[in-house]
Amino acid sequence: MVVTSIREQYLNVKTSYEDAILFFRMGDFYECFDEDAKVISEELDLTLTKKNLGKGVVVPLAGIPIHACDSYLGKLVKNGHKVAICEQLSDPSASKGLVDRGVVRVVTPGTVFEDQFLDQLSNNYLVSVRKRQDQIGLAYVDISTGEFAVTCLGVNACKTELVRLDASEILVCESDAAFLKSLEGYSVKNGIDNLITVINDQDFDLSVSRQDAVSQGCLDDLSHNTDVNQVMAEAVLGLLVYLDRTHKMMFDHLQSPIVYKTDEFMILDQQTRINLEIFDNYQSSESQANLYKTLNYTKTPMGGRLLKKWLGQPLLDSTSIIRRLKAVDCLVKNITILDQIENALADISDLERITGKIKFNRANPNDLLSLQNTVNESNKLVDCLDMSGYKDIRDVCTLSRITTEISNLIDSAIVSEWKGKIGDGYIIKEGFSEDLDKLRQISNNTKDVIVNLEAKEKDRTGIKNLRVRFNQVFGYFIEISKSNLDRVPDEYIRKQTLTNAERYITAELKDYELEILTSSDKIEALEKQLFSQICSQVSAFHFSLLSSSQGIARLDVICSYARMAIRNKYVMPNITESSNISISGGRHPVVEQVIGDNNYIANDLLLSDECGNLIVLTGPNMAGKSTYIRQTAIIVLMAQIGSFVPADFAEIGIVDRIFTRIGLQDDLTTGQSTFMVEMSETAEILNQATNRSLLILDEIGRGTSTYDGLAIAQSVIEYIHNSPLLSCKTLFATHYHELSQLAESLPRIQNYHVAVSETNGEIIFLRRILKGSSDKSYGIHVAKLAGMPKSVLLRAAELLESLEGQETFNSSKETDTKGSQLTFNWASEELLKRIAGIDVNNMTPMDAMNFLHKLKSEF
Repeated sequence: MVVTSIREQYLNVKTSYEDAILFFRMGDFYECFDEDAKVISEELDLTLTKKNLGKGVVVPLAGIPIHACDSYLGKLVKNGHKVAICEQLSDPSASKGLVDRGVVRVVTPGTVFEDQFLDQLSNNYLVSVRKRQDQIGLAYVDISTGEFAVTCLGVNACKTELVRLDASEILVCESDAAFLKSLEGYSVKNGIDNLITVINDQDFDLSVSRQDAVSQGCLDDLSHNTDVNQVMAEAVLGLLVYLDRTHKMMFDHLQSPIVYKTDEFMILDQQTRINLEIFDNYQSSESQANLYKTLNYTKTPMGGRLLKKWLGQPLLDSTSIIRRLKAVDCLVKNITILDQIENALADISDLERITGKIKFNRANPNDLLSLQNTVNESNKLVDCLDMSGYKDIRDVCTLSRITTEISNLIDSAIVSEWKGKIGDGYIIKEGFSEDLDKLRQISNNTKDVIVNLEAKEKDRTGIKNLRVRFNQVFGYFIEISKSNLDRVPDEYIRKQTLTNAERYITAELKDYELEILTSSDKIEALEKQLFSQICSQVSAFHFSLLSSSQGIARLDVICSYARMAIRNKYVMPNITESSNISISGGRHPVVEQVIGDNNYIANDLLLSDECGNLIVLTGPNMAGKSTYIRQTAIIVLMAQIGSFVPADFAEIGIVDRIFTRIGLQDDLTTGQSTFMVEMSETAEILNQATNRSLLILDEIGRGTSTYDGLAIAQSVIEYIHNSPLLSCKTLFATHYHELSQLAESLPRIQNYHVAVSETNGEIIFLRRILKGSSDKSYGIHVAKLAGMPKSVLLRAAELLESLEGQETFNSSKETDTKGSQLTFNWASEELLKRIAGIDVNNMTPMDAMNFLHKLKSEF
């Protein structure tokens, strides 16, 4: 089989990028062949054709015009594809034979930096994971902002950190791929499996790949950091090797990796993020309300991204929390300064990403003009903070003046009302480049140049009818009638003889002709060169600009906190190292925004060692139990990100983790039932929580039969209360009002209930949380509100009365003080024998739950 040279060139390139769609530059088009053509034809709704590339070689073909590349590229990347961009590396007009081609960039979900591919309020993280025994090295980078960090964590913490980062792409070596894919529920945007990129083990091997990276200076800082171990360095190396392969990039735009520890922040596992609706609303596909959107009053994309980061990493250090709170308080008390800062912030562009685009030579004139304005507004912020003298704000938001060299350069170089594209001649200001000005003059004044030359030659020769003319064959020439041939200067060169005239050229005329005919090409080349030089000059301040962007982002978030506090009447929480949580007039910030602050019923809460740190909350469905326990968790979370909170008063003892078990759902992907999911999540909480944790447990045990559920619910409460490793702050909402009897024997339990007004068989939910327990579940009343047929309701009331007469419940008070249990007069002999045969002293909570689940399935 004989193939064309272009086919051979294509196959040679494609061999190195088999996992990517290859965009192969052919003139003004990117063409795709073979399977790539079929993929883009389907994904982009393009016509699939064929092309003859050799004797008997006909291959599928689909292509896109170069000018429309970005829009098509965005769709492919969004759907999880990698795209290798193969450009023409030599000038086709100057090349003899085949044009040189090579891949200049591989576009992957984790390595894009174009605005149209990115969410301005979210980071676009590329994550690298390396496993060595029981340690995980995890490095991540956002190349659009330059953020770069690395950490070492345990195997069990890896999934939670991946959930927090919400990576667009995860790198893993071949030997670690099975581990990563075994993590249940790790979060990758859009849930696309092929966003896990498996690369060679040697790319993580310091002895093999280190030299190239070190030559770029990327690992030097890490080698001197005593907090960095081998597995962390390998994670960083794998990431850098991948970036070099996909972008052919130098790494001088990346900051040195920040070494961080996950135990410096409150861990929010995936279930807690879902249950508290921190970043998404999982209860309703129609509702967009979530905590992040409710709290976000930021003015800049940088601030919006940082708020999301702070919300996902609540602080554990009281000093750092209080420092943020003092800065917020300063702005709350000085609204005039807050207004001034917000006005300046509103005119600031995405400095982080603009800086990255300039460094990558991907900026456009608007980016530079936005940078110019941002520099000016940023310096206004510095002046404002300096004049106000607010140390508390400056302690959190370190801001320095940005050199005016940048804004002065851009002001002198870039046309503010530019048009066209770079190279058209309308971007660079007049006066910035003499050479460009001269070329423009030639291009714009061609007629005047020729007229002036003609007049000059008439005066010089005395030939009044001398004419400068142009045609496609000879170009520009001088035409002289035969009656004046005796006056023709010697330096004129005869070009053509006509009946009545002679045509001549001169060296000067040919120089003008060359300038006129090539001025457009020269303008294009020179303007592109000048724009690139300007970007290069700005790039010299790259790290200074990034530092300023981080200070601006912090100031933006602090202002967002302050504006939110003022508008919604939030208060500054008192942060303590105690284990107490005291809230007066607490509110759920998201629900309050949805229903209106005048309609929300505020409630109090007190969890303490003295009064009791485990609340058993009873009440009917729809009465507000879940909202109350969630709002407590959210108020604690908001306090630990340094925000004011929705309450009249709040004293928050720092918690190390917030655990939640709320709602019913099957896990169809693993074949787990609703009850098994509930038990697994509860087991994880009991095994991971500490005495500094906050537990939010809603309706534990409702996924199984009444007696099973009641037994499990009671045993969980007793375990939390009695375990020396727990005894932690807990809100336990339940329908089992019988559990309120546990307070009589377990001293740290407090009973609360949701107030209900009942009149003539009708109920009204008052949404008030009151001391004491509820003795009714009001399930039939809720069914009535839902529109259940009257006959069903009447029959249910009859059955309820009968069942309540048979029910027996023994609290801890009525049995041995070591614990309470249900009576077993309902159980079969075989079941009693099975229960009597277990060794409870050697069972973990998870073993006990699995045993109960097995008994339930058998009996």
